[in-house]
Amino acid sequence: MAFEIILKVISQEGNCAADHKVGDEIVLNFDTNEIKGKVCLHALYSVLPKVFAMAYGAEFPWLEDKDVSTHACPDAFNPLVYQVIRKR
Repeated sequence: MAFEIILKVISQEGNCAADHKVGDEIVLNFDTNEIKGKVCLHALYSVLPKVFAMAYGAEFPWLEDKDVSTHACPDAFNPLVYQVIRKR
């Protein structure tokens, strides 16, 4: 069984190609194989290693809260940052 992961947009500048806005959420449920919410495939591709690690219990020692991390979109000209939240 995997943990549900929420990607929440916490910062966005410029013109996001997927039209993401601060507050948008994407919910990834590995038990039902569902993704809810619109998602930029470029950003999704870059965040998936962290998502899979957190979904299956990995903990990163540098995080204060082991269930919350951040991830920057790879588009450096239109910066966007996700908060990666593990729901236990």
